[in-house]
Order: sequence, then C-alpha cells, then structure tokens
Amino acid sequence: MAKTPFRPSNPYVGNRREMTYTEKVWQTVAIVALIVSVILIARVAFNVVLMIMAGCLIATYFHGVGDVVERRFKVSRQLAMVVSVVGTLSILALLLWFMGTTIQSQVEELSKTLPATINNVKAKLDESSIGHKILEGFSSTNSKTMVDTAQSFFTTSFGVLGDLYIIMFLGIFFTSNPSMYKDGILLLVPKNRKLIGIHIMNRISTSLKGWLKGMMASIVLVTILITTGLTIMGIPVAMVLGLITGILEIVPNFGSVLAMIPGTLLALTVDTKTGIIVALIYITSQTITANIVNPLIQRKLIKLPPALTLISQLIMGVVSGPLGIILAVPMLAILMILIDELYVKKINPEGAKVPSTDDVHVE
Repeated sequence: MAKTPFRPSNPYVGNRREMTYTEKVWQTVAIVALIVSVILIARVAFNVVLMIMAGCLIATYFHGVGDVVERRFKVSRQLAMVVSVVGTLSILALLLWFMGTTIQSQVEELSKTLPATINNVKAKLDESSIGHKILEGFSSTNSKTMVDTAQSFFTTSFGVLGDLYIIMFLGIFFTSNPSMYKDGILLLVPKNRKLIGIHIMNRISTSLKGWLKGMMASIVLVTILITTGLTIMGIPVAMVLGLITGILEIVPNFGSVLAMIPGTLLALTVDTKTGIIVALIYITSQTITANIVNPLIQRKLIKLPPALTLISQLIMGVVSGPLGIILAVPMLAILMILIDELYVKKINPEGAKVPSTDDVHVE
C-alpha cells in the first residue's frame, strides 16, 4: 500500500477569512494612493537632482575658467578660482551697468509692440483661406492651453526665484570645495574600483566642460550675429531680440525656433521681404554655430545622436519642465558615459583601456 506523502499544514490557512467587497475596495484605493504618492515624491526628488546638476554645471564653469587662468598666468589654484568667480561676476555687472538702460527701454518697447504685431499678423493671415484655417487651429481653447503651458513653463518645484537661489548657492558650495564632494562619492566605490571611479568622474568633467564651452560660444556668437543683423535691417529692439536668441541657445532644437518667432513677426510688419531676410539671418546664424563653431569647440564632448538628444529633451520636458529640457543634453552625456564605462566596456573588453595611476587623477 502506497504511503501518502506528508504535507505540512499551513497554520495561516485555517485562520484566513475572505475579505469583504468594501475591504477589497479600500485595499485597492490604498495601493493606488501609495503608488501615486511614490511617483509624486520621485518627481519632486528628480527636480532636486536637476537643481544639483545645475549647481554642478555652475561649479564646472568656474573651475573651467580657473583652469585657463592657472595655465596661462602660472598662478596658484586658489588665486585662479578667485579671479574666475570675481571676474565673471564683475563682467556681468559691467554689462548690466552699460547696457541695462538700453535693454530695459527695448524690453518695454517690445512688450508694447509685440501684441499689436501679433494682431497685424492675424489680420493678414485672415485675408487668405489658408491663413484662416491656420487661425482656426488656434482657437480660444488652444490659446488657453498655450497660456497654461507658458505659465507652467516657469513653475518648478520651488518657483523660479527659489530654484535660482538654490542653484546659485549649490554652485558656490561646489566651487569652494569640490574635493570634499568627490571624495564623498569615492567612499561609496569599492577599493578595487576606485581608479575606474576617478576615471569616470574625469570623463564626466571633461564632457561637461566641453558642453559649457560650446554653449557659451554659441550664446555669445548668436547674440552678436542676430543683434548686428537685425540692426542693419532696421528692426527695433534688436539688442533684446539678440539676447533672447542667445539665452534660448541653452535649449537645443527648440530654442532657436522659439527665438525666431518675435524677430520674424516684427520684420513682417515692415514688409514680407524684410521678414524673409530676417528669417534667413536667424537660420544662417544657427547653422554657423551648430555646424562650425560647436564641433570645433566640443571635440572632447561625447558624440550624442541627434534623435537621442531630441527624445531625451521630450522625456525630460514632460517629467521636469523647462529645467529638464535645459539639462537634457548634459544629463544624456553623463548617462552615455556611465553606460560606456560600466556596461559597454564589460561586454566589449577588447577595445577598453584599463585606467592606471599614471593617467587617472582627481581634478
């Protein structure tokens, strides 16, 4: 006679009762509420991470300028950093001092003329059937949606002024004592992997410095080209339009298109030919910076596929708003470096160079 296999009884089965419908509903609501809470907390925390990233970029800029001062003038590191910070702030103060009145008057003029310019463009578009269909697409509902989007563009975790305040102080703290934070990160790395950790941080630092060099050069060059071109064409508030275009350079792909709109609209109020020439000025300046200047300056920056850059901007814009769009490129560059060092070189070790104490140093 075959023996029945022993099956240990579960002491909890007999005491377990079936949940009522109400209890199931409340359990489901609690689970959903927990998931939503975790998502919201993660989103806010991610905004904080982006602010930390922005502070790191400010510190990277100051240290990049300090590197140039130290290398060119053979001064100590501390003196080079003082010159970097004080010199940058002094240049900004001087620019505001000499150009502040002109910029303020042109901003006031632009705020007065732009609404009338938009109405004139609407009237001209309404004269043709195609233009009328375009205007129908921007109905009152769509206009309200655009206004809400524009308002949310300037709303982040702590508000614009609060975010700028936090980012600026983080940048100052990171600039004053970067080795403390780097050493803290290295403490989390196993002892046998510290050389690779230092190598990764150096790669990230070089990449961010290259991105900042290209960005600063683009901002200055585009501002000069647009201001000069619009002044020659006799477009009012040329300096403000040039500054707007330069500032929006920090938003790849989308910034140039947004900057082109007010200048082209103002030019169309003169005549169609002027509007076309102004549009060509914008396109030419963007082409020069994107295809000539940036590749020469950003040679050490990791090559980012354009489609991947655009996808990262869209994702970061949805998740974190304008700050995410601005920081999408450096965040993507850091992610690509981490993937390359921690994954790609492991599955393809043939072409990987193992860091040694000779070529690895903490910057």
